[in-house]
Amino acid sequence: MPQAIALTRYQGLDALELVAPDGARAVLLLHGAHVVSWVPAGGVEQLYLSPKAVYANGQAIRGGVPVCFPQFAGRGPLQKHGFARTKPWQLARAEQGADDALAVLRLVDDAASRMVWPHAFELEMCVRVSGQMLEMELSCENKGDTPFEFTAALHTYLGLNELDDTSLVGLAGLHYLNSVTGEEQRQRSDLLLPGSPGLQDLDRIYFNAQHDLALREQGISATRELLIGQQGFEDVVVWNPGAEKCAALADMPADGYRHMLCVEAASVGRPVRLEPGQDWAGLQTLMRISDKA
Repeated sequence: MPQAIALTRYQGLDALELVAPDGARAVLLLHGAHVVSWVPAGGVEQLYLSPKAVYANGQAIRGGVPVCFPQFAGRGPLQKHGFARTKPWQLARAEQGADDALAVLRLVDDAASRMVWPHAFELEMCVRVSGQMLEMELSCENKGDTPFEFTAALHTYLGLNELDDTSLVGLAGLHYLNSVTGEEQRQRSDLLLPGSPGLQDLDRIYFNAQHDLALREQGISATRELLIGQQGFEDVVVWNPGAEKCAALADMPADGYRHMLCVEAASVGRPVRLEPGQDWAGLQTLMRISDKA
């Protein structure tokens, strides 16, 4: 029989600590349905969470996995990345099963959301942890009587020992928007080397990303490989602020850019359109292949 998981507290906020029978664990906040930690069975922390992150009602948290909805970044009239990441979500279900642990959180429209985005909706965020895998699924249903469109992302911050030792594999042939320069280009190489010359300030939207990616980190003292997959989300966003922009972020240490890379499952290039009663779901899966320190 599944065992219910009780609410706990994390940095003063309501949270769920999901622990699978094999020891894999994740921490999920009700604030923004925000995943702030993922440790695979027998492994170490895989996400980056800024030591200067702010934990307060109505504030975005720097790191982990913020939920961007119903707008990605500043690509529209709403606040950056929309409102879902700063609102309180409701617990629908949380339990430990025979081989996993999972939680489902729910967010519905209210008077405040309708003031800036006048639509009736229901969001669910399902987080499942087991073995070497973390699964995060965001779903949306149109509960109103008129169609609406949205863009969305799981803004996943992956933790690194050192950015200069890191590569991202699997992007060859994809067209992308360089959000730093505004230019659209094509990725010719399968390999992206964040932090290398010309990529210190990295902000790209890769369109129609259909294949899994691999994050590889190989340094003198550590090796790591993480497989990144997605379904439902059409695009991938790769972001690192670089030294100059990172130093200007109040909720990041000046060298924080060296220890993170965002690889985000996103639907940005073509907004999702839902007719009344229709629903949509997007899944991001992270799987640890190796991790040696």
